[in-house]
Amino acid sequence: MERAELSITVQRAADEVTLNLVGEIDMLTATRLSSAVNEVLAEPPPRIVLDLAGVTFCDSQGLGTLVVLSRKASHAQSLLILTNVGGFLLRVLDITGLRSALMIRNEQSTG
Repeated sequence: MERAELSITVQRAADEVTLNLVGEIDMLTATRLSSAVNEVLAEPPPRIVLDLAGVTFCDSQGLGTLVVLSRKASHAQSLLILTNVGGFLLRVLDITGLRSALMIRNEQSTG
């Protein structure tokens, strides 16, 4: 079995930091995501955008991590926004009731 990978690219702008995620968010990679967001929260921007366009999988550990990071950002007076959330992840968020706990800004084109 291949080891799950998650690559994170950080782009900083004046009022927001975007983290482009590619790969899987699961029990093996959630810590890496937490570390990246915690680093950004050291000097919190108004908005932290997690671009999930390249995310191929997210398990319960990943979902929990997204919720925890959203709360941490909120406590730091920053806003955590998920963007380009794939259909599979939107369904999981709906099923688990977590969609309302996260801010989602979809920029995906149709398809």
